[in-house]
Amino acid sequence: MVKMTVVFHSGYGHTHRMAQSVADGADATLVMIDAEGNVNDAGWATLQDADAIIMGSPTYMGMVSWQFKKFADATSKAWFAQAWKDKVFAGFTNSATMNGDKHSTLTYLFTLAMQHHGIWVGTGLMPSNAKAANRNDVNYVGSWAGAMAQSPSDASPSEMLPGDLETARLFGKRVAEVTARFKA
Repeated sequence: MVKMTVVFHSGYGHTHRMAQSVADGADATLVMIDAEGNVNDAGWATLQDADAIIMGSPTYMGMVSWQFKKFADATSKAWFAQAWKDKVFAGFTNSATMNGDKHSTLTYLFTLAMQHHGIWVGTGLMPSNAKAANRNDVNYVGSWAGAMAQSPSDASPSEMLPGDLETARLFGKRVAEVTARFKA
């Protein structure tokens, strides 16, 4: 059995809801980065023990939130000790606009994973890009690098679209399956 962990920051609740969907698909433990950018000791222990770390942050101003960046900087202790080397990594994000420069956030998460000498897993999901596609289809936002969701700025977390949440769940499932292959 693989040990899956989803570490995330959520400013308004949307990324938390997405993190829960990823965790449901991966059968993962959630580790929340708090409003001050901190992770508690139990969270750090869970990350250390994980076979895979799936990272999530909202996209704010074309990048991860400052809280996530504070967490990322704090991972330098694990980096120095090479404690996360060869772990499987993946990432996800949410923003208010369809594009929102979410790919910049995923690129940052990828770079962080590579700094830790990790193994990156993308979505493995084909995009819903035919004329018949609708906003509730899986991977409608169309990302290969990691899961993306779009939540209008005036929508509550409970109004997130089922297609985005299903994309997140399927993404988590894929990361768990790939991790199991590496662990075998």
